[in-house]
Amino acid sequence: MRGGEIIGHSVLGFDPIWFGVIIVLVAEMGVITPPVGVNVYVVKGVAKDVPLETIFRGILPFTVAVLICLVILIAFPQITTFLPSFMTY
Repeated sequence: MRGGEIIGHSVLGFDPIWFGVIIVLVAEMGVITPPVGVNVYVVKGVAKDVPLETIFRGILPFTVAVLICLVILIAFPQITTFLPSFMTY
């Protein structure tokens, strides 16, 4: 990763914790969805008798759940920063 994208969030006024959570969720979606889908190919390597199409159909509910979480966290960023706000000195 380049530092410009990560540092740029402070210029735009995004909370760093919220931005980090969003980045992690988007990276998670990239790992489980096609065409990259690294986790899918790991499962295919372990369960050789299961067709790849079945595995991709099996990740659909998880992809939808992550998308819903992503939309909620973008709409209500206070959810992400609620607990860390209590961790002040």
